[in-house]
Amino acid sequence: MIADSITQEIIRGKLLATADEMGIVISRCSMSPVIYEVLDFACGVCDPKGQLIVQTNGITLFTGTFALQVQSIIRRFGDDISPGDVFMTNDPFDGGTHTCDIALIKPIFIDSKLESFAIAVAHWSEVGGAVAGSISPSATEIYQEGIRFPGIRVCRNDEVQPDIIELIRENTRLPTMCIGDFNAELAAVRIAETRVTEIFTKYGKETVRKTFNYILESSDKLSRQAIRDLPDGIYSAKDFIDGDGVSNDQFPVCVEVRIKGDEIAFDFTGSSPQRNGPINCAFGALSAAVKTVFKALVDPQGPSNEGWFRPITIICPEGTIFTAKKPAPTGWYYEGSAQASELVWRALAELAPDQLSAGSYMSLCAAYIFGKDPDTDEMFVHIEPAVGGWGAQSDSDGTGALIATTDGDTYNYSVELFEAKFPLRITEYSLNVNDGVGAGYWRGGFGAIREFEILINDAHTYCSFGRSIEKPWGLKGGKEGTNNYMEIIRSGILKRVSRISHQELSKGDKLRVVTGGGGGFGSPLERPISLVHEDFLNGYISNEVAKSDFGVVIDENGKVDDIETTRLREGQ
Repeated sequence: MIADSITQEIIRGKLLATADEMGIVISRCSMSPVIYEVLDFACGVCDPKGQLIVQTNGITLFTGTFALQVQSIIRRFGDDISPGDVFMTNDPFDGGTHTCDIALIKPIFIDSKLESFAIAVAHWSEVGGAVAGSISPSATEIYQEGIRFPGIRVCRNDEVQPDIIELIRENTRLPTMCIGDFNAELAAVRIAETRVTEIFTKYGKETVRKTFNYILESSDKLSRQAIRDLPDGIYSAKDFIDGDGVSNDQFPVCVEVRIKGDEIAFDFTGSSPQRNGPINCAFGALSAAVKTVFKALVDPQGPSNEGWFRPITIICPEGTIFTAKKPAPTGWYYEGSAQASELVWRALAELAPDQLSAGSYMSLCAAYIFGKDPDTDEMFVHIEPAVGGWGAQSDSDGTGALIATTDGDTYNYSVELFEAKFPLRITEYSLNVNDGVGAGYWRGGFGAIREFEILINDAHTYCSFGRSIEKPWGLKGGKEGTNNYMEIIRSGILKRVSRISHQELSKGDKLRVVTGGGGGFGSPLERPISLVHEDFLNGYISNEVAKSDFGVVIDENGKVDDIETTRLREGQ
C-alpha cells in the first residue's frame, strides 16, 4: 500500500484511538481510586527506538518520560527482547519519576521483528517503604520510599512470572490493590499489542513505519516553525523552593532559556544542589516538566509525540535538585518538577503573554490520610491532588479551582465516591475567597478549600505543599497571588503546616487543604469597574478589597460610588 498522506492520517487516528483504549482499560480495571477516579495514569505507543508516537491525554509528567523509560529497557536488555515479554520499571534514576509510578512496557513484534513498544504508567497507592502511601516527606534516601523495580522482565511468553507477584505481595501494605493495578496495566499494554498488530496487518509494515516517521517529522517541522516565530534572545527566571521536607529553608532555582533560529535551550545551571529531603527530581522528570510547558507554547492542542521536542536541548549539571543522583529521595518529585515547569513558564510568559498566564498555585498540594477502615478491617490510603488558582491571562481572569500544570487531565474525588470509599467526611468544598488572589486588570483565579473530618480513631496524615512562602507571580503590573497550606484542627486547636512527615489523628479531627490564588495581569487600578462590582456581588471580594486593591468604592448598599472611585483612582 502506498503511504499517501491520507492513509498516514488514518493510521495516526487509529494509533491515537489505541492509546485512548489503553486508558479506558486501565480506568475500568484498576483497583486504586487514585487511578480509576483521579486518573493518575497515562498510556502510549513508541517506535522501535523508543520514540513516543502517540499518547493519551493523561499525566503530562508521565508522557514526557515515556521515551526515556522505553530506551532504558532497550539499553538494559539489548537483543534479549522477545515476543511475549513485558518489562516493569519505576526507577527515577533511569527515566522515571518516583517509586509509586509503575511503568509496564511491552515490545510488539510483527513477523518476528520488533516494530513498536506499548507503555502504561500508573500511580500505585502503595509500594512499601517508611510510611503507608510510600512518599514520606522526611525521607533522606530512596530506600525509604518503597520497592524499586530497575527495569525487570515480568512476563515471558505472555506468562506473568509468579516470583514478581510474590515480591509485590510481600513488600506492599495493600497487596491486593497493587496486584490489581498491575493486572490493569498489563491488560492495557496487551490490548495495545492487539490493536497495533491489526494496524500493521491491514496497512503493511512499510506503510506503518513510514507513518511513524511522518508523525515525528511533521511535528518536528511545526515545532521548529513555532520557535522561528519567537524572537531570538535569552530569557531567564529565578525562584525559590519552599523547604524540602527535612529543612524549612528556601532553595534557589533558576533557568535561562536561549532561543536561536529554530532551536531552543533550557539551562538550569545554578539551581540548588540536590537536597536531603524528597523534593528532588531526576532528569526524566525535569525533561517532562520542560516538555509540558514547551508544548503549551508551540501547540497546546496537537497530539504529543517525540517529534515536537527534537528542537529542545536541556542543560543541567548532575546532582542538582532537578537532576538528583542515587540514592537521593524523589518521593515528592512532582513538587520539584512543578517548580521547573513554573520557571520555564515564567521565563517565557513575558515573551508570549497571549499564550502563557501569570503564576499559578503550582503545587499539587497532595495530602495523604491513612489508617484502618473499621468496616473492612483493612488499611486505607487516601491521596488526591488539590485544585487551585491559576494566573490571569492577557484577555481574561485566571481560572479558579483547576488542577496544577504537572498533573494534566487528572481530577479530584467526587464527594460521594470519596465518602463511600474512605472513613472520612468532606465538610467543606469551596473557593478560597478569604485569602484572595493577585489583583490586576485581570485578576488571578481563586484557590479552593477542601475540609475533611476524620471518622475513626488511630488515623494519620502527612503532606508536602509548595508555594507556602513564595507567592504566585504577577505579569505586566499584576499583583502576586496567595499561598498554599494545610490546617489541622484537633480539640479545637488549629495548626497550620505545609510539609509534615507525620501527624496522628483521632475521630472528630479535621484537615483543611487550602490552595492559593493565582497572580494578576496588568494594573489593578485599570480593571473595569463593572468587573470589580460583579466580583463583589458574587461574594468573591469584600468592599474593603475592592477599595484597597482596585480603587473601587462600594457603599453600604452595595452600589459603586462613582465620585469617590474616580477620586481614588485618579489620586493614585
